[in-house]
Amino acid sequence: MIEDIRICFIGDSFVQGVGDPEYRGWVGRVLETGGGDITAFNLGIRRNTSEDVVSRCWQEVLPRMLPGADNRLVISFGSNDMVEENGAVRVDPVRCLENLISILDECRRRAVTPLVVGPPPVISAGAEHLARTVKLAEEMNDLCDAQRIPFIATTLRLADNLVWTREVLAGDGAHPSSGGYRQLADLILAGQWQRWIAQAHS
Repeated sequence: MIEDIRICFIGDSFVQGVGDPEYRGWVGRVLETGGGDITAFNLGIRRNTSEDVVSRCWQEVLPRMLPGADNRLVISFGSNDMVEENGAVRVDPVRCLENLISILDECRRRAVTPLVVGPPPVISAGAEHLARTVKLAEEMNDLCDAQRIPFIATTLRLADNLVWTREVLAGDGAHPSSGGYRQLADLILAGQWQRWIAQAHS
C-alpha cells in the first residue's frame, strides 16, 4: 500500500459536522481509526446540494492532491437535494445522480479512488423527505454497484437510530450532536471503510 494517502471529503453539512460541539463530526471520528499515513481535507459546506458540490469539486480537490500519492475522494450529498422548497425538490433526483456520475467519471479519469457515503435523513423534514431520500440512496447504491465503487448506506439506519434521532430533535431538527456523529462514523467504519483504506492504489 502506498503510504501517502490523501483524502478529500466533499459534501454538505453532515460532512462538515454541523452540530457537533467537539467539531469532529463523522469525518474526524472515522479518521481517528487510522489505517495508514493519511492527509485529510474536509470540504463539507452547509446547505450544499449535489449541484453545488459538482460545481466546486475539482477546483477544491485538485490543489489538495499530490502526483504520485494515493489520492482519494469521499463524496456525500443528496439530503439537501431532496428538501422541498416552493413546491419542488431543490434538485431533481435524476440530476443528482447525473452529478454523482460526473464526479465518479472524473475520478476515473484522474486516477482518484472514490467512496460514496449515502445521504443521512433530515428528521424534521418528515416522512415524504425520508421516502425521497431512501429512494435516491437506493439509486446511488445501484449506480455505485454497477461501477464497483463502495457505497455506504446511512439513510434508513440513521432514521431508525435512537441516538441520532434524539439528538437531532433536541437540536436544529437536522443535525445531531457528538453521539449521533459517533453513530454515523460507526456505520461508515462497519461498511467497507477499512477495506477501502487498505486496498491498493488504482
